[in-house]
Amino acid sequence: MKTTNAVDALSALAHEQRLRVFRLLVKAGPAGLPAGRISAKLRSAPSSLSFHLKELDRAGLVTARQEGRFVIYSASFKAMDALVAYLTENCCEGSTCAS
Repeated sequence: MKTTNAVDALSALAHEQRLRVFRLLVKAGPAGLPAGRISAKLRSAPSSLSFHLKELDRAGLVTARQEGRFVIYSASFKAMDALVAYLTENCCEGSTCAS
């Protein structure tokens, strides 16, 4: 992962509502959730949720797919894993870290 991609991802997650959305989508797994269910679970206005989902999508942290009349959002586990790997790649300078 490039530093600019990591900054984009961290910036997107540095907002309470977007972090809540992302964590909910991680919990939902690869199947994802329709936007309406995300809105209901988080008690978020659809217009506000749409803005936050767009920011997460722009950062590559979520994907959207159309299923009939619903838009299903899923966490991008590949992007999440890449971000965690980027953050920990130089951990403890190669020695075993304390648990």
